[in-house]
Amino acid sequence: MQLRYYQEEAVEALFHFFETHGGTDANGLPIKANPLICLPTGTGKSLVIAEAIRRAFAIYPKMRVIMSTHVKELIKQNANAMVAAWPQAPIGIYSAGLKTKQFMNPITFGGVQSMAGQFPIFGYRDWLVIDEAHLLGNEGRYVKFIEELIAKNPYLKVIGLTATPYRMKLGHLTNGEIFTHSCYDLTNIDGFNRLIAQSYLAPLISKPTHTIVDTSNVGISSTGDYVESELEAEIDKVTVAALEEFMHFGKDRQSWAIFTAGVKNANTIAEYLNAKGISTVAIHSKQKADLNDYNLKAWKTGVVQCAVSMNQLTTGIDHPALDYIGVLRATLSTGLWVQMLGRGTRPFEGNEVFQPKTNCIVMDFARNTIRLGPINDPVIPRFKNKGEPGNAPVRICEVCSTYNHARATECCCCGFVFPVNIKIDKTASTAPILRSDLPQIKDFDVRQQVLTKHISKSTGREMIKVSYYCGLRTFYEYISVEGGGLFAKRGRDWYRQRFPGEPPPINSDILNQASMLRSPSTLKVWINRKNPEIVGTEF
Repeated sequence: MQLRYYQEEAVEALFHFFETHGGTDANGLPIKANPLICLPTGTGKSLVIAEAIRRAFAIYPKMRVIMSTHVKELIKQNANAMVAAWPQAPIGIYSAGLKTKQFMNPITFGGVQSMAGQFPIFGYRDWLVIDEAHLLGNEGRYVKFIEELIAKNPYLKVIGLTATPYRMKLGHLTNGEIFTHSCYDLTNIDGFNRLIAQSYLAPLISKPTHTIVDTSNVGISSTGDYVESELEAEIDKVTVAALEEFMHFGKDRQSWAIFTAGVKNANTIAEYLNAKGISTVAIHSKQKADLNDYNLKAWKTGVVQCAVSMNQLTTGIDHPALDYIGVLRATLSTGLWVQMLGRGTRPFEGNEVFQPKTNCIVMDFARNTIRLGPINDPVIPRFKNKGEPGNAPVRICEVCSTYNHARATECCCCGFVFPVNIKIDKTASTAPILRSDLPQIKDFDVRQQVLTKHISKSTGREMIKVSYYCGLRTFYEYISVEGGGLFAKRGRDWYRQRFPGEPPPINSDILNQASMLRSPSTLKVWINRKNPEIVGTEF
């Protein structure tokens, strides 16, 4: 199995973390060291999980691992990835939803709802890997299950994977009782935009909506989010207007999803769209699981165009063809907001049913972007914060009315260059937005590649400066094969692209070989950064 570069980095970061953290303290007690791997939705966390477990068993053949999550679709997806990475993997599945309860295997993929309270049958475990780790708070089934496993093995390692490493009233997950560090994180704005620049994620584009869900009279529950019944009542007032607007802008879109609050409203939306000739299914907890499964399959295979979700499509759903999202569900939860948006970030090259997708349009009727920011730069909840966060600054394109990230210099939709003195709207506007500062990638033909010795001013570290002369422009990157960690690995990978052999152990040997290294013919450069970044090469 060939991992993408960031998946390989995530696996290596995990093992490097365990080399440098944990163990026993001065009193002979275990040092808690439980890392998070944070990757945006659609970047292949299941492959990271599979490869990490495979390598761990190659080192420690007698390991015992539990891979836990909360929905059967993710259990099946993660187990399939494990078998693809390691066909002989000794796995078992423990899930009531999948109608199987295998617990003797060294690797167990299971649902926490099924496994909690059944601890004695699982026995000693070295790792507990938790997918969708943002669902783990400071109490509940997960915490009890972890405590039971630690009682059997005080050195248990809990590894979390998530696209949203934060929770309401907790802030970052490392503020909680379980996770201690982030060992790899691409969910920040630079990491997210880099994945878009390299085509590993599809960009989200937002147009302003005239219809707005009014939350001014909606109360806040004990969980810190809006009272669902009151929110549903407000959504009911604008449902028809919102759907008419949604249909108007979705004429050229092939696969739709709508997020709402309340089972009744979800059914109302499905009925209205079906009456208008838009084939639609509702997916929510008040329907039997078999019907939800049937509706989900119909949507993912293109039998129906639209799926309306009430708490069902926010995690664990893989439908890359989705290119149009409507959000009626207002929320104060950054995690829920990012998970909803994340359904549309998977790239898609097309198949016999769906056309290729270049982006996903989001219609945010609920003004969540104003409250919580964009998917690539969300408002991180503060520890034990209550109430609504402040509004997020936005930049509005005067040409096409698309909403952009406050720091954008050009419109992500039409390319209009913003004037330097453009006004930034810091208050809730009459139309909700999706902030965006999408990478601008341009190709440059390379005329010459030059390697020189370089000493970092900040660290004093010796590196190699690679200069690429591309007509009137010159671009730079810095590499090293010395030492350990991800930076040295990237240097070794750089060398392997340019010479048919393994890299030497020191930088000076590479400099001596400079004339023998092949040069790329084309660079892909992320140009709308303070320092342009090379994100791809063609030879």
